[in-house]
Amino acid sequence: MKVVGELKFWLNAYQEVKAATDEVQLAFDFAKEGVVSEEELDNNYQHALTLIEELELKNMLRQEEDKLGAVLKVNAGAGGTESQDWASMLLRMYQRWCEGKNYKTTITNWQDGDDAGIKTATLQVEGDLAYGFLKSENGVHRLVRVSPFNAQGKRMTSFASVFVVPLVDDSIEVEVNPANLSWDTFRSSGAGGQNVNKVETGVRLRYLYTDPDTGQEEEIVIENTESRSQMGNRENALRLLRSQLYDKELEKRRAAQAAIEAGKKKIEWGSQIRSYVFDDRRVKDHRTNHQTSDVSGVMDGDLDAFIKAYLMEFGGE
Repeated sequence: MKVVGELKFWLNAYQEVKAATDEVQLAFDFAKEGVVSEEELDNNYQHALTLIEELELKNMLRQEEDKLGAVLKVNAGAGGTESQDWASMLLRMYQRWCEGKNYKTTITNWQDGDDAGIKTATLQVEGDLAYGFLKSENGVHRLVRVSPFNAQGKRMTSFASVFVVPLVDDSIEVEVNPANLSWDTFRSSGAGGQNVNKVETGVRLRYLYTDPDTGQEEEIVIENTESRSQMGNRENALRLLRSQLYDKELEKRRAAQAAIEAGKKKIEWGSQIRSYVFDDRRVKDHRTNHQTSDVSGVMDGDLDAFIKAYLMEFGGE
């Protein structure tokens, strides 16, 4: 039903976009005849464009982990009070963004700064596509402002890092393909019991596992002599097989998380993904070159334009 639901979404969205573009064509033809005004034509065009862009953005969020919640960690960089205050401002910015999306947030770790702000904090975000959107925030964020902590009123530069990983749930499904299973039986060895060395109660399970990502094949062999009945040993062997397959899936997710962590940059000059320059009223993303002069809006959680610009450029990767 979940797969059917996702397919229905794409079919319905396509039909909606097609109907909107057909309306634009119709309005264009009528506008040439003077039946429809240019303003109505422009409105139809803008509506179709919005639908297409929304669908393109959704198309950039089709990775399995994109649907999950997120764990967002903010760390203050070097610079004492100034960077710790900046880290707390960033955390508030993400909390406000989450509020706007109706995401549930929980602070799972918090370390106060020495005089103000925070040294580090971890925010757990639960909601559909939370990780898909927030993965664009991974990296170093740079602040330039006249410092309220500096008596001379000097312009200061501060850094803080944001680290985002998927909030892995317990939805890992373990599928055992019966066609790849084979069984051997053998006589259990050991002390006691009238069946020992007389009845083949021991089982050997062989399972041909194919990695869905690399296509590499591996034979998993599990022997079980735990129970005195062959049926009991078969059930135990299958349970152990499922545990191994579950662990393989967890290993993949841990590897994906490690790859994200390895991509973190040092919290210093030249490594920032975005700069927030308060006195020049400018926020600029250095990966997409998207920028805005609405600094207060951004600090209040208006990040959608930055997230969209990032996903449209890099989401396909």
